[in-house]
Parts: sequence; structure tokens; C-alpha cells
Amino acid sequence: MKSIAGLAASNGIAIAKALRIEDTALPIEKKAVTNTDKEIKRFESAIFAAEDELKEIKKQTQLKLGSDTSAIFTAHLLVLKDPEFIGPIKEKIGRGLNAEFALQETTNRFIAMFDALDNEYIRARTADIRDVAKRVLTHLVGLTPPDLSLISEEVIVIANDLSPSETALLNLDFVKGFVTNRGSRTSHTAILARTLEIPAVIGTNTATSTIENGQVVIVDGIEGKVYVNPSEEIISAYRAKSADLEANKVEMTKYLNKPTVTLDGHRVELAANIGTPEDVKGAIENGSEGIGLYRTEFLYMGRDSFPSEEEQYEAYKSVLDCMKNRPTVIRTLDCGGDKELPYFKLPDEMNPYLGLRAIRLSLEMQDMFRTQLRALLRASVHGNLKIMFPMIATLDEFRKAKAILIQEKEQLISKGIAVSESIEIGMMVEVPSAAVIADHFAKEADFLSIGTNDLIQYTLAADRMNERVSYLYQPYHPAILRLVKNVIDAAHQQGKWVGMCGQMAEDDIAIPILLALGLDEFSMSASSILKARSRISQLSKSKWEGHLSHIMSLSTAEEVEHFMKEIIGKRN
Repeated sequence: MKSIAGLAASNGIAIAKALRIEDTALPIEKKAVTNTDKEIKRFESAIFAAEDELKEIKKQTQLKLGSDTSAIFTAHLLVLKDPEFIGPIKEKIGRGLNAEFALQETTNRFIAMFDALDNEYIRARTADIRDVAKRVLTHLVGLTPPDLSLISEEVIVIANDLSPSETALLNLDFVKGFVTNRGSRTSHTAILARTLEIPAVIGTNTATSTIENGQVVIVDGIEGKVYVNPSEEIISAYRAKSADLEANKVEMTKYLNKPTVTLDGHRVELAANIGTPEDVKGAIENGSEGIGLYRTEFLYMGRDSFPSEEEQYEAYKSVLDCMKNRPTVIRTLDCGGDKELPYFKLPDEMNPYLGLRAIRLSLEMQDMFRTQLRALLRASVHGNLKIMFPMIATLDEFRKAKAILIQEKEQLISKGIAVSESIEIGMMVEVPSAAVIADHFAKEADFLSIGTNDLIQYTLAADRMNERVSYLYQPYHPAILRLVKNVIDAAHQQGKWVGMCGQMAEDDIAIPILLALGLDEFSMSASSILKARSRISQLSKSKWEGHLSHIMSLSTAEEVEHFMKEIIGKRN
């Protein structure tokens, strides 16, 4: 028996025979062409074919996993329309190069250039470019890549890497897990694996050189271990462990319609993060007590123009109707950074994550902002609406956004249009400056919602999508814990509630800390709600408050994690 260590990308146990996927070697030769117009048309045909495939992948992903996840492929489609990428390829073809070589040469140049830049956002796009370029190249050379959706026997997929598009199309009836050489826990592929609930171990470096086709493999997506040709004793032990996990899933259903209450009687709210009105069904089916984050940017993406006020009103009304007066937090448009709109050219910036995005864009493009606010205000009478502004960094930004909302509300009322009088107006705390002066924001906002995904990135200056610095994405870092504590304390002093809608809210180790800190609302992916409710029901808030002083005194994320695992192991 051999064992391989990697990163635990997605929880679960899988046992099956290995299916090793070899990287398709695409034959690329430099050739001269005389009919350049014909060659450009051949290249464009490959682009159109790739675009059709990606649209179908995005559609299937949206149906299976929701718009939030399918947005990964919006970035891929944008690469196909990027004139800065496509233009140089056509120029090379125009000078007499064959399309395959022109595509490969341009792709390699962009990847090398991006990797050399001190810009984490641009580096993160190299994976998208590589995946899209390979898809176009496949059409140019006339090859058919292996279709993982056609696998018809139970297997563990072994690969150097899996692209997001390959992962999204895995046939889950037969693909029981996967193991890769490359990858990080924060890659798009790892995120998809967790959404699909398929066990995965990534970043092993040696999987494809160690595991042969047909060998029995155990994937332990909890510990990040892979066993090759294990003994019957180990197989039996892991089958028992897998059965326990499945039984635990069934056990979770008993928490479906229960309130979220700790052992010592403290109640918190578990809410869902959604991207479209269609996602509400999954939230309700998983026992959500509300919507903690409705990402409205997905109304703006995958289309040719801005959504009208009426389109937005219908979408917001649909969500509020379905939630039946349960609290529903809807965030205003948060585009920019990695969320681009194909019909609206954002300015070229050295660092888009720190540029004109989110509330900054809304305040600059007030016609667009006011349209969204009118739609929200009109829909407010259909449920328990709370409006939230993203990426607030200064009090002036919050005051301006709130003033515009109040103006639109007054104008609607003056026209005889009904608007709810109980709309809470809050803000995301995802910029360190907002966390530091949370006491000032808490005096003017009705609630604060901590977006830990960005707060961690901005505080530690590390892009979580970049595997080279992913080790710095540390939710247990003392700086993060202190900022979270500061926000919660400041809000509570003003009688305001605090939610959290980043991945930290569903983290097993973080939950007891957040409970002790006094977090009021935990918002997460719908599939995580029952597990979190079960977890919280077995915790005593007062006992964890007793550990809080020591936790806050620790110096590193590693120390916090070690202490938490030690205490959790004692079932405290």
C-alpha cells in the first residue's frame, strides 16, 4: 500500500478504481499560411464553438449549482471576447502564421507576462486564459477532449489538474472523487468540488506518477490523504467511516425546522447566501431562517445590457415573496474586480480589486444606482427587506449612498407608490478601515455584515485565488479575529445586530469563536446550514466565552487552530 498526502479540498470519503486522465497533447506546428482571411475565419469558428460549449457548461452549472457558482464561466466567456487577447492572435494570423501557433504563442506570452506582474488579480486570470485557450485549440486541431460526463463506472479521477469546466461536468453517479497534482483549497476547482459535495484531495504533486489505472484508491477528503491499493482492513475501516458520514447527513435532517439554539439557550440566526431568485428554493429546503446575502450582481451578468427597473423589481419581489417575511438582506450591485459586465467597459486599472468597484461605481454611476434602489424600494412591501451597501470604506460613502436611497424613497412615496416603512439599511464590513472605525458606522447603519472573504484578503494583502500566496488566507489570524471582535462589540454597544456572510461563517473551527464573540447572524451556502445548526446546538456559548480571552491573546493563526482543535477534541 502507498499513501499520498495533499490538501483536503472537499470533505468526504470515496473508494473506487483509479481512472487516470492524461493531459491531451495537442500537436502544434508553426506553419505559414497564404490565405490569411480564410485562416482568420477558421480561428473565429473555433472561438464560436468554444463559446457555445462554455455557454452550455454555464447553463448546466447554473441548473445544478446556482448562478453564484456558474459565474466562474462568465470569466471564461469574457476571455473569448477580450480584444486584448483575441486581437494579437488575429494580427499574427494576418502576418501569415497558422491559427494554432498564433493562439499558443499569444497565450504563452500573456501567461508569462501576467505571472511576472506584481498583481494578484491579473495572475489569477491565467488559469482562465489557459483553460479557454486549450478549448479553442482543441477545436482548431480537430480533436475531441475526454468527456468526463460520459464516464459509466465508479471511479476516482486522477489528473495533473482539473479545470473548472471539467469539474462542473463530472458525472457524479460514477465519479466518486478526484485527486490532482496541482491546485489550492481556494481555486475554482476546489470550490466547485465542495459545492458538488464530491471528495477531493488536491496539490499532491505525485498523484499521476504514483497511481496507475485500475488501482483501488481511497480518497480521504477530510484529512487530505490518498491510499493506493489499500489492505482489506483499511478498506473496511474507511467504508465504516463513510457509512458514519452518510448516517450523519441523515441525522442532520432533524434540524431542518428547528431554531438555531446553543446548549445554554442562546439563539442565533442561520441564513443563506444566494445569487438568483431560483436559489431561494435550496435555501428554504435546507432550513434557512433568512437570506443573509443576495448578490444582485448576477442580475447584471450574462446579458447584453443593464437590467431594467421592472426586471429587477420582479426578481426582488420573487425572493421576498418566497421568503414569507423572513429577513432578506439584498446587497446593491457589487461588480468590478473579478466580476465584469461585458456590455459595460470598466476602466483599465493596475489593481481592479482596489479600484472603481462596488459602492464606488454605484456612486459614480448614479442613474444605474437609483434604478436599482427604486426596484428594491418598490419590492419592499412584499417582505422583510434589508438593503446593504458593499465595500464601504468611509463614512462619507455610506452617508451618500443612504441619502440617495432616502431621496428615491421620498420620490416614490410622493407619486403614491407604496414603500415599506421598516427597511433596515446596512453595510458590508470588508475593508479594514470600516472594521477599525466600526463604532462610527454602527451609529448610522441599522446593521453590519462582515464579508470575511475580502476582509481577510485586504487585511493580509493576499489574493485567496492565487495558490502561491494562498497560505496567507488565514481566517483564524489574530488580526482578523480582533477586527471581527471590534465590529461586533461596536455594533452591540449601539444596539445593532451583526451578521457574517463570508466563508468563515460556516467554518467548523471558527463557529465556536464567532459564537463566543456574539455574532448574531451566520450566513452561508444553503448546503452548509444544517451542519452548522447541528454544530451550534452542541456548543455552549458561555463555555466558549470562557476560552475567548486566551484565544484573543494568541499570536498566530496556527496557534489559534491548534488550541481550537485541542479544545474541540475534548468536546468542550
